[in-house]
Amino acid sequence: MQGRLSSPVDGKIQSFPVHSWREEFFLAKEAGLDLIEWIYEKETQTVNPIINYDGIKEIKKHMRETSVDVRSICADYFMSEFLINSQSKPILNNINHLKWLIKRGDKLSIDYIILPFVDSSRLKSQEDINILIQILEEIIPLTEEFGIELHLETDLPPDILNGIFGKINHPLIRLNYDIGNSASLGYDPNLELNLLSQWVSSIHVKDRLLHGTTVPLGSGSADLPLCFELLKKIHYSRNFILQAARQNEMSEIELAMKNKEYVIHLLSGAGFKI
Repeated sequence: MQGRLSSPVDGKIQSFPVHSWREEFFLAKEAGLDLIEWIYEKETQTVNPIINYDGIKEIKKHMRETSVDVRSICADYFMSEFLINSQSKPILNNINHLKWLIKRGDKLSIDYIILPFVDSSRLKSQEDINILIQILEEIIPLTEEFGIELHLETDLPPDILNGIFGKINHPLIRLNYDIGNSASLGYDPNLELNLLSQWVSSIHVKDRLLHGTTVPLGSGSADLPLCFELLKKIHYSRNFILQAARQNEMSEIELAMKNKEYVIHLLSGAGFKI
């Protein structure tokens, strides 16, 4: 995840690294990482290089130089600029901004955009869910035009999520599975990954305490070995994005290398070919 190879800003565990986004490509290469998931957020939108042609050109230049790719955008912008208001009504300006972001993503040749519906932007009612389905159905023609998937990251129980995806039933509307967030909510990965297997198309690798905060991989409530075994069983073959907790006693690149080796060990044990 972008920003995890830079020092935290204002105590945030995750944010767009305004001053070090270029350096992160080279740090990722040094750490043996293949991908960076780009962050787009409200606070730094005006200095995010994806907003203009020259910025996109520079991102692609660093991708070529390092062989570190950008295949996805984590749209944290919508954590504060909601698509649905407190009266369960669509917010048209923000929906239009999502359409704009899809077009910017096409300029960067990404595969998918993560849409977070957690914490402040969580879906609070059936009315919210109904409006989200309407919004996504409206946007589908644009996703088809550019071939960009929208991956929903939510805190909803698996049966409700399955109902949403079953109703939309479109190959470009997919699920982001955050291992740590699901563990913190007490969800059973056996139930989640079996019920939602056909929709799972991106993974955030994280560990959290039950009803608690993010902690170092392997020290929380997430059953990482089981999750990877289940992902292998459902033939998952796409990206794994490290979104692990920071550790003060280690530099960002040391931690990235440690987490990478730990995850590779678990993936190999689950039968993935690395």
